[in-house]
Amino acid sequence: MTHKTAIVTGGNAGLGYAIAKKLCDNNIKTYIIGRSKDKTEDAAKTLGDFAVPIILDVTHLDELPKLVARIASESGSIDILVNNAGINQKKEFLDVTNEDFQNIITTNVLSVFAISREVAKIMKTQGGGAIINISSMAAQYGIPKVIAYTASKTAIEGMTRAMAVDLAQFNIRVNCIAPGFIKTNMSSKALDSEPERKQKVLSRTPMGKLGLPEDIADAVYFLASDQAKFTTGIVMPVDGGNCIGF
Repeated sequence: MTHKTAIVTGGNAGLGYAIAKKLCDNNIKTYIIGRSKDKTEDAAKTLGDFAVPIILDVTHLDELPKLVARIASESGSIDILVNNAGINQKKEFLDVTNEDFQNIITTNVLSVFAISREVAKIMKTQGGGAIINISSMAAQYGIPKVIAYTASKTAIEGMTRAMAVDLAQFNIRVNCIAPGFIKTNMSSKALDSEPERKQKVLSRTPMGKLGLPEDIADAVYFLASDQAKFTTGIVMPVDGGNCIGF
């Protein structure tokens, strides 16, 4: 994996940061894309010499082709793309506006399509690569008050399979990870404020605990590596058994 180049969208915090750290720790030059200048530059500084900060809102679709071309020119290749950036909104179904729904679809689906298309052009020219999309348990079963997020992540899983079929001829593998309930600052705050919900999460998770961001990073690294060279088009739950728990 040395001498390879990766892009991680939303790589300045949470799961994205853990993924970027795993790649950087394995000597992979990793471009981390984030909207916040300070947050993204601070993350890159902490990650070390293999991290390169890119300040960009991925919904600025017209800027993506130029950015991808620039990264390819600077690094000589783009070997790994991790589509991690995404937003959520907790809102009663009947109160969700068209604008609410469209905003999440643009960020979580359209931007993934647009950057994947541009990166796939580079990967085709260089003879291959790996694209890893990040889904959610929301696409595995119904979770209340997240209709737009659920629709977006279900679309990501379908798009993963379609992309895998279209791009296999170019030696480009496309896979997806569906994280379960992972222990981050955000999730801890949310679950600790709702003890009943936390108990429900743990009771239907056979392993009886929350996952760690590093668990997702390890799965990304596997799917990006040659150890997964015959794996494409899958959705891999990393959830302690949550999606099959009773």
